[in-house]
Amino acid sequence: MIKALVIGASGGIGQAMVAEMQARGGNVTGLSRSADGLDITDADTVDAILGALDGPFHTIFVATGILAASGQKPEKQLSAIDPMAMAEVFAVNTIGTANILRHLPRLLPKQGRSVSAVLTARVGSIGDNRIGGWHSYRASKAAANMLVHGAAVELSRTHKDAITVALHPGTVATPFTQDYAGTHKTVPADETAKMLCDVMERLQPTQSGGFYDYSGAEVPW
Repeated sequence: MIKALVIGASGGIGQAMVAEMQARGGNVTGLSRSADGLDITDADTVDAILGALDGPFHTIFVATGILAASGQKPEKQLSAIDPMAMAEVFAVNTIGTANILRHLPRLLPKQGRSVSAVLTARVGSIGDNRIGGWHSYRASKAAANMLVHGAAVELSRTHKDAITVALHPGTVATPFTQDYAGTHKTVPADETAKMLCDVMERLQPTQSGGFYDYSGAEVPW
């Protein structure tokens, strides 16, 4: 049975991913801050909790992230940037991702196919940014994308069949997006989970290090 790990399992997408992977026959371990005390911004905590896991895992899905700092909203103008608030967003979306990626070499099988996917966002695409705004969130996700690409390059040297990618889920109907979806069509989390699992199952090693959306289409950096 395929072993899977979902980090951020208490969130809307994380919960749906756990359920979908289990429905597909996976042996799924879910971790979250609320249930397991996993504070991804604290390297010592990440090391203790991930270091205690018994791998290897064939699928690792990272579904963590924040849109804005506590009590704040995504910036609409450059003048709204608050350095402390930006640092909080980067601590979760970028440094938190790095704290998790550090453990991939140990958690993944050295031989045989594996997929590690980090949930980022299309707004983290520099090439696709045509309206500006949301500066902290965009920049933190763009930086997370770079970390994913770098991890893929490094893993290719020791884990020949490992696939490491950034994934964009679309606008999902969760509490995370309810105040910001606007006119964008939202998709139920369970439907998104099915599409993301389909994408991960179709990925090939040559696609490692890429950035893809819920349909499997490549997203520009």
